[in-house]
Amino acid sequence: MDRLDAMRLFTRVVERRSFSQAATDLDVPRSTATLVIKQLEQRLGVRLLQRTTRTVRPTLDGEAYYRRCLVILDDVENAEGALRGTDPRGLLRVDVHGTLARHFLLPGLPQFLKDFPGLELHMTEGDRLADLVREGIDCVLRVGAPRDSDMIVRRVATLDEVTLAAPGYLAEHGTPASIADLDHGHRMVGFHSSATGTLLPLLFAVQGEVRSIALPATISVNGAESYVAVAKLGLGMIQVPRYHVEAELASGALAEVLPNHPPPPTPVSLLYPSSRQLAPRVRLFMDWATRQFEIRVHDRALAI
Repeated sequence: MDRLDAMRLFTRVVERRSFSQAATDLDVPRSTATLVIKQLEQRLGVRLLQRTTRTVRPTLDGEAYYRRCLVILDDVENAEGALRGTDPRGLLRVDVHGTLARHFLLPGLPQFLKDFPGLELHMTEGDRLADLVREGIDCVLRVGAPRDSDMIVRRVATLDEVTLAAPGYLAEHGTPASIADLDHGHRMVGFHSSATGTLLPLLFAVQGEVRSIALPATISVNGAESYVAVAKLGLGMIQVPRYHVEAELASGALAEVLPNHPPPPTPVSLLYPSSRQLAPRVRLFMDWATRQFEIRVHDRALAI
C-alpha cells in the first residue's frame, strides 16, 4: 500500500474509531489495516493511535497528522480530477431528515445519479445530530436551528409552518378565533424533542413576537408521520411545515387554525465537520441539494 493509500486508511480509522470498520469501508482485510498503520507509525517514529479493547483514538501527534492528511488527500483528489477532466467519484455518506428528503431530494435523485455515475450514495435517516466524524458520515440534512457544535452550517431553505386541527376536533372544541381562545379547553398533540426529551410547545406570532403556549396533551409522539396521523384522528392541534400537509389541507382532512398568528418558519440546513475539508463529491452533493430546495420551494410558492 503506497503512502496516499496509507493516509486514506489512517484517516478512516480515526473517523470510524475502529480498524474493522475502516477496513470494511476501504475493502481491505483487517489484518492489512493493522499492519499498514503499524508500518506508518514506525516510518514516522511516533504513536498515532491509542488502542483499547473498545475503541481507537488519535494521539496528539495523530490528530495533527490526521488534519494534514485531510488537506493532502483533498488536494490530490482535486488535482487528479482537474487533469482527468472527470466528475467526482466514490462513496458518499449522508444522513437526512426522512420527510424532507422524500419531498425535496428524492424526486431529483435519479437524474443526479445519472449525471454522476461515479458516485455511490449511502443515505441514512435520522433527526439527531450525528457524530459525523466517528460514524463516517460526510454531511447531514437537518430541520430546525442547529445546536451549538463544531460543525459548519449551510442554510438551504426556510419553510413556512402552519397550525392545524382535524374538522372533528374543531367541531367538538370550537375553532379558536384568537390566542386567548386556546385557554378554553383546547389540546395539542405532544411532540417529544429529540434534543431535550421534553414536549415542544406551540409557537405563535403575536404583534411581532413569538409566544410559546404549552397546551394539555392526551397523547404525545416522537415521529413526524405519527404526529400528523394523530391530529387527523381529532386528538389535538399540531404545528408542522406546510409542505408536509399539502395533501391533508387540500382534501380537508386537516384545517388551518389561527392563520393570522403563524408559527415562526423552520430553517433547513446542511452540516459538515469543521475539522474536515470538503471532498469534491461532498461539495457537489451539497450544491445539488441546495438547488433542489430552491427549485421546489419556488414551485410550491407559485402553487399557493
